[in-house]
Parts: sequence; C-alpha cells; structure tokens
Amino acid sequence: MTTSAVEGFISFRGHQVWYRIVKPNQEAEGKLPLLCLHGGPGVPHDYLEPLEAIAYTGRQVIFYDQLGCGNSDRPKDANLYSIDLFKDELVAIRSTLNLEQIHLFGQSWGGCLALEHTLSQATGLASLILANTPASIQQFVSEAYSLMNDLPADIKEIISKHETAGTTQDPEYKEAMEVFNHNFLCRLNPWPSCLTTAYSKVGTEFRGAGKIIDWNVENRLSEIFVPTLLLSGKYDEVTPACVEKLKQGISNSEWVLFENSSHMPHLEETERFLQVLDKFLSRVEHNRGYS
Repeated sequence: MTTSAVEGFISFRGHQVWYRIVKPNQEAEGKLPLLCLHGGPGVPHDYLEPLEAIAYTGRQVIFYDQLGCGNSDRPKDANLYSIDLFKDELVAIRSTLNLEQIHLFGQSWGGCLALEHTLSQATGLASLILANTPASIQQFVSEAYSLMNDLPADIKEIISKHETAGTTQDPEYKEAMEVFNHNFLCRLNPWPSCLTTAYSKVGTEFRGAGKIIDWNVENRLSEIFVPTLLLSGKYDEVTPACVEKLKQGISNSEWVLFENSSHMPHLEETERFLQVLDKFLSRVEHNRGYS
C-alpha cells in the first residue's frame, strides 16, 4: 500500500484555511475518512504527523490548520477568534471537502472542538476519538497546577513567581516550563521534529486557556451517543481525573490509558497508539455495517 497527499486552501470568511488530505492508492471499501483536529489552541497540525500512517490501512486522513496558525491565514484581529469561529470553520471544512461521513479525531483543544461539533447535532459522525481531552478547562487548569507538586521545589517556585508577576516571557520562566513540558507534555528527549516544527508555527492570538477558561461541557456529555474512544497518558497534563469525567459522562465510551506517555501518546507510544486507533475504527465500521 502506498499513499499520496493533496494540499490546498478553502475560503472561510474572507480568509484562507490550509488543508492536507493523505490518500491511500487504493481505498478500502467501507473505510471512512479520519478528520483530525489539532490542539493548542494555535498549535498547528504538524505534530499529528504520525496519524498519516492510518492511510496505509485504506482510508483517507485529513488535517487542517485552524485559522490563525500554521499554514493558514493569520488575521490580526484578536476579537475574531472564538470557539464559535472554530466550530464554523470545521463545518466549512467538512462542507467544502465533502466529508459527509467521517470519524472525528481531536487532540487536546482539538478534542474540545470535536465535542462542540458533536454536541451541535452534527450529522455523519461514525465515531468520536478524544485524545488527551478534558470536559472542563477549569478542571484541566486545576489538575495541571497540581502536577507542579511533582516538580523540584525550585522549578515550582520559579513558575509560580513569574505567573503571579505576569512575567511569563522571562527566560527563567520559559526554562522552568520546559521542565514541566518534558514531564507532562511530551517525555521524549529530544522532541520529535514534527513537534518542534508545530511549535515554531504556533498562532499568537488564541493561544492558552484565556478565551476558553470557562468552557465546560460536563453536563452535556450524556447527549453524546456516537461510539467514543478516549485516549490519554499516565503522565498527561490532562490528568486521568479529567478523562474520568468523559468516561462517566459519555455512555459506552472506551478509555485506553498509555502507561509510558504524557500528553502526546501518538508520539510517545506511536505503534500502540495507531494499533488501538485502527482497531477501534474498524470495529465501529463493522458494527455499523459499513464494511
């Protein structure tokens, strides 16, 4: 099996949104496309590169860079960016690329967006895959701060000092956050090139939890009935306590915890991650009579 890729742009609200479709040379009957939503907000698709391998199983894999980052346009108006904007952008992507029946994969913030899309009564969703995703940003922030207790005391103190003072551009703070990130974001050393590439192309307007700090869908999870797979790491900054909320709220959801991973099990345990994902997609299609 070989694959090829097509890249292009769609027009969205007067701006250009970049996409990439990875196609197998021979699509297998009944295998629906996998649409992948990146995290951040504002960390472009590049770090999801290992998911391209799913195309070798006979299905299309689609990525795009959300407006404001990566290869897409980067409008400067900070007021433009909102959860509703990214929900509308996702609808535009699906419509323009004729993605009527899909599996929807979201990583981190991308999972939050995938939840929003699912809860908006979106049609044509065969399954939902939520990787390293919380149901509440407040809970995520609280849990992430609790992880500071696992760091050396001096690192914890530096992070706290600069966040209190609002001096998070200070090199000392950035060095301390690298320690946090190598424990709870990606434990590989060095980081894979696809991850460093993504971080070199981050957006500047909608990053961090500021605009989404009050996002919370815990009370709406019972509205989700599509087959759902939850994926997370043992050392994830989106802690098991966060994922437990999803597991309890979404009926018949499945949860796979990666014991040697933090927030990027698709990079940290790639082979197993792809096996788990492929098995789930195939099983959903078999049960629904697609294949």
